[in-house]
Amino acid sequence: MAFLLYVGYFLAAYVALTLFFYMLSPVIPKSAFVARVLASYLSLIISSAYGVLASIVLRAVGLNQLAQWTVARSFKYIMGFSTGVTFDVEDPGNYLETVRPAVFLGNHQTELDVLMLGCMFPKYCSVTAKASLKKVPFLGWFMALSGSVFLDRANSKDARQAMQGAANEIRDKRQSVYMFPEGTRSYSKEPMLLPFKKGAFHLAVQAQVPIVPVVVANYSHILWPKGLVFNNGRIPCKVLDPIPTTGLTAADVDELARSTRSLMLQELYALTEKARGQSVPRHEDEGANGVAKTTGNDARVAA
Repeated sequence: MAFLLYVGYFLAAYVALTLFFYMLSPVIPKSAFVARVLASYLSLIISSAYGVLASIVLRAVGLNQLAQWTVARSFKYIMGFSTGVTFDVEDPGNYLETVRPAVFLGNHQTELDVLMLGCMFPKYCSVTAKASLKKVPFLGWFMALSGSVFLDRANSKDARQAMQGAANEIRDKRQSVYMFPEGTRSYSKEPMLLPFKKGAFHLAVQAQVPIVPVVVANYSHILWPKGLVFNNGRIPCKVLDPIPTTGLTAADVDELARSTRSLMLQELYALTEKARGQSVPRHEDEGANGVAKTTGNDARVAA
């Protein structure tokens, strides 16, 4: 009972502090950054706590594959209410509902991409995540219970086994997977893509399922941590046509990664111009055709 009382006091103080920074923002604009960061973390905690319970209940009734979808939607609505930020998902081919299983790929900009997943995440899909996240209270518990694939980047053997498990999930349970082929967040102020790692493409080829690119406009006008910018607003996101992998082998992965990245980069420019209402600069790709050199982890499903 005392514990619940302390939790109640903490939440009340947290909400009061968040509201204080929101009220201060008309006078000190940077206060909006602090307010929305606080609101985002609280939204994530609430959704993760709900996710732990939802995963237990859904697992008990045999619907565990829907756990990440239902929690993603809860985060979408909580974040929309607490921060005023959302993603407008354009899916002209209705691929989120009709293509299954698949490897969904998206560009990775900041921590706000978690909200993007909340807005577009398809049913019967799971994410991959760093192994260290498994130890994070609530979020890690939920991810473990809901069937996330954890990858230990420091241990190529474990990563290879985890990706093999993902391939089996795709084939046996028709479970889609969402991945960020850049491997890390870019935090770029202008539209760009980091070189793509090949693990996701090896996975799609091994499982013989289509790749579905999902492109989000550069949203540094909404969130740019380096400049302490965090505004409300709507960010465009588009689901592109599926890219078939039937009949492809490991020898085709380099070209598959290169062509997919090129397609996503062009759409990234177009969406960003739509979001900003003005042209954006084009940058030369870095690396060999924008694809990272193969490492043990990158080729982890090819073995």
